[in-house]
Amino acid sequence: MSSLAAAQFTGDIPRFYDQHLGPVIFEPYAADLARRAAALKPSAVLEIAGGTGVSTVALRAALPAAARIVATDLNQAMLDISQAKFGATTNIEFRQADAMALPFENEAFDLIAIQFGVMFFPDRPAAYAEARRVLKRGGTLLFNVWGAMAANAFAEIANATAIKFFPENPPKFYLVPFGYADNQQVYADLKAGGFSEVSHEVVRVAQTTPDWRHFARGLIYGNPMIADIQASKTVKADDMVDAIAAQLEGRLGPAPAKLPLEATVYAARKT
Repeated sequence: MSSLAAAQFTGDIPRFYDQHLGPVIFEPYAADLARRAAALKPSAVLEIAGGTGVSTVALRAALPAAARIVATDLNQAMLDISQAKFGATTNIEFRQADAMALPFENEAFDLIAIQFGVMFFPDRPAAYAEARRVLKRGGTLLFNVWGAMAANAFAEIANATAIKFFPENPPKFYLVPFGYADNQQVYADLKAGGFSEVSHEVVRVAQTTPDWRHFARGLIYGNPMIADIQASKTVKADDMVDAIAAQLEGRLGPAPAKLPLEATVYAARKT
């Protein structure tokens, strides 16, 4: 699956993504990213790949009310869920936008925040260059990426389950979000995009997961892999859900249980 195909979150996918995955794997990192964003004291923030608003909610809560946020995503269906979480007076603008061709003027923002989105960019150096274009001088590109599958049991199990059920041609979705864990590659891509002042930090979380099957439904129904499964007409998605839930319980114990997570946060400053 290409990075562009993996980025197509449409139909019912956003709902499963938000309800089944958001509280478990996205909220803790959204809080971390928002804390880092607030420390930079931005007045104009662009959020790229804001999804269903998990990170948008965290940013709005962490930043002063006067700070303007423009929340974008490639998929309007994701933005619709995000926008529904906010009232009309939250100083947030919602816009569908492609990270490869941002519809904003040069030097329009002093912070760009991206929660688990850069892995889906079809040309990362070009996307970083585009982000740099709309950043003010001295502004920061702040983003996180998942660590390797081996450090994120849920992804390792979900990917192994896909291979088990489709041994000849397994869905490859999980190779995209978990295929950008090499920080040397990230640094090289940022440099190619024009950033020379870059830092990173590995963030590990042990997140309490109340129900393995509820979470496992998100791992199947909450991403574009579900389209491959349904198109096959030979495998039942719920059978894969049951298999993932059983493996999660077998490895990590009965729910509620701690789910180990690992991601890396990068900060790239425009000089």
